[in-house]
Amino acid sequence: MGNHTTVTMFLLWGFSSFPELQNLLFVVILLSHVTILLANASIMVAIKLNHNLHTPMYFLLFALSFSETCTTMVILPRMLVDLLSKRKAISLPECATQMFFFFGLAANNCFILSAMSYDRYTAIHSPLHYHILMTSKVCVQLVVAACVVGFLCSFGITFTIFNLSFCDSNNIQHFFCDISPLVHLACNYTVHHAMIIFMLSTFVLVGSFVLIMISYVFIVSLVVKMPSAQGRYKAFSTCSSHLTVVSMHYGFACFVYLIPKNSDSFREDMLMAVTYTVLTPLLNPIVYSLRNKEMQTALRKVLHSVNKILPCLASKKALNT
Repeated sequence: MGNHTTVTMFLLWGFSSFPELQNLLFVVILLSHVTILLANASIMVAIKLNHNLHTPMYFLLFALSFSETCTTMVILPRMLVDLLSKRKAISLPECATQMFFFFGLAANNCFILSAMSYDRYTAIHSPLHYHILMTSKVCVQLVVAACVVGFLCSFGITFTIFNLSFCDSNNIQHFFCDISPLVHLACNYTVHHAMIIFMLSTFVLVGSFVLIMISYVFIVSLVVKMPSAQGRYKAFSTCSSHLTVVSMHYGFACFVYLIPKNSDSFREDMLMAVTYTVLTPLLNPIVYSLRNKEMQTALRKVLHSVNKILPCLASKKALNT
């Protein structure tokens, strides 16, 4: 992959555009990162410990929370180090690895959201046969398929980009190895390469979004036929959290990866990418916990258990000392 490449090291100069804000950005991103980890970990622990949440919907939510946690771990720790570092260097293999895992996990998130919409459709269309249709095996197959397809698409994008020759500059105007800043450094980037990247990005974003919309078209057609207003409200309320997350996720992602870019828009794109990589994973667990009574109850139990365990640990520590 590096046979045609003269550049072996890149410099992530994204935040150098805001030298006066770097300390503030470090604090904000660090707090956001810790909050993302705690919020997603709380959701995963709550689902794991509460048997009432051992259902297909919450299994998929567990998978989404885990995937989003991994996505942020690929980007944010490196971003925090670079905010405090003057060198901000990343080797070509590290850059390729970061891109591969980031886009693989991000694509995985998209397809898990599609699986979640199918789950909601099945629950509303066939409530009596729901647990027969959405078995544990089916849920695992959906998550594995999302992961495999996501990482295959990511491999295609990463392979295409890192087979280019980078011979003009090694300064990446971004805080991580993203598509647009890298292809603008390449000497032999052609329409052919652009088409491959666009088709794979479109397949992930538009393809998964179309699957979600198909599910919701059928859901709406079923719900409007329900005779009971209470039944319609209950059906729509089970989908509201998912729709909110889908709107945020696809809104930011499509702006960053489907709209054509030029070198003058890197600063704007980078700010939008910060929103996509920090704000979306931060808001997702908040949305699911605020709009879901079962999750609220489970999280209260987790917090209650933690509050009971901490004093016991503290007293044991005091006795040992």
